[in-house]
Amino acid sequence: MFDGALAGLGALLDIKLLAMIFAATVAGVLIGALPGLGATSGAALLLPFTVTMPPVQAIAILATLYCAATYAGSITAILINTPGTSAAAATCIDGYPLAQRGEAGRALGMATVASTIGGIFSVIVLAFSAPLLAKLAYQFGPPEYFALSLFGLSMLASISAGGAVKNLIGGVFGVLLATIGIDKMSSVERFTFGSPELAEGIHFIPVLIGLFALSELLVQSTMLNQTVERIAMKAVQLPSWEDYRRTWRTILRSCGIGTFIGVLPAEGATVASMIGYNEARRWSKNKDEFGKGAIEGIAGAEAANNA
Repeated sequence: MFDGALAGLGALLDIKLLAMIFAATVAGVLIGALPGLGATSGAALLLPFTVTMPPVQAIAILATLYCAATYAGSITAILINTPGTSAAAATCIDGYPLAQRGEAGRALGMATVASTIGGIFSVIVLAFSAPLLAKLAYQFGPPEYFALSLFGLSMLASISAGGAVKNLIGGVFGVLLATIGIDKMSSVERFTFGSPELAEGIHFIPVLIGLFALSELLVQSTMLNQTVERIAMKAVQLPSWEDYRRTWRTILRSCGIGTFIGVLPAEGATVASMIGYNEARRWSKNKDEFGKGAIEGIAGAEAANNA
């Protein structure tokens, strides 16, 4: 294991590899900040260019682009209330209210720091416990996934202060949307109404854009004759010591949640961010601030989705 770590550090001294990592980081931020593309789509677009590369270079730039895109989804989530990636959906809940209060730089700084810590934490855990985590992932079967799905639906009851019944109705409606398309087990069409366009189902990114972007457009359309104070941001601000004091437990907790969820097949950053946000709210002493601009909410969601 240590020989592999030394070999990896040696590879990082390659100027060509460092330049490729920098280019992949820039591309990942641009892709992640554009709603509708996402980290997975960006990695898929880059994949043909890695066919002729050495394995180390290919893995490095694919992982870099994916992590950068996952982080960059928080930029539009905070500034315009539209997540660039599905993993940043939970960041909208508190990130946009902070931006409306003139603290967009503070929110982006916390998202950057939490994402960085989450990414580093998961890499360290992966390096030391990859065989054990792989064995644990294979022990998850249909009963465990069903229980995890029920846990996700029950989590919706407490993720927002808008009322448990309303949140559960929204979750069930999301499950109904997910059933549209051809069943993977029986190949039977479900709720397609004879439309070939619905055969592949409704993908998550279009639903997110419709949920966040269109709702924000409708809200803004009601303010055409009003003077609206636009979001102003001078620069990204690193978190203060007070912010670190309030969020360090949340970040560490979300790092563990994100790492565990990320190991499970078929789960991903979106599920991790939602659970991380919910746990941040559940353990917080200031639950009333969530949904109105709680810095812990951003830290919990971003640390989890990048871990």
